[in-house]
Amino acid sequence: MGLTYYGYPKCGTCRKAKAWLETKGLNFQEVNIAEAPPTAEELRNIIAVSGLELKKFFNVSGTKYRELNLKDKLPTMTDEEKISLLSSDGMLIKRPLVFGEGKVTVGFKEEEFDNIWTN
Repeated sequence: MGLTYYGYPKCGTCRKAKAWLETKGLNFQEVNIAEAPPTAEELRNIIAVSGLELKKFFNVSGTKYRELNLKDKLPTMTDEEKISLLSSDGMLIKRPLVFGEGKVTVGFKEEEFDNIWTN
């Protein structure tokens, strides 16, 4: 099945994660998260597999997040509204987002990638 890597080419953290995946020889499909964000259905699946809270998928340091004042709006939104919002704009999603083989990582921490993608 391989992995799907959602990243943004101008993001330094994404470039580090992509280089890590390539160095380890892992097969992955690269998707520009700004041009083709995951659909709401894909996000539901990714979130379920991850076991993480939905709020962990938001790019809280992003410009869009601040522009939309999501810090104040998210607490009153339903999970479906949040997923719909994330799927509408890839720049709202914390990146890189890597998933496949029943595993998910959000963001890039080398130790976490070592534990999840090489074991």
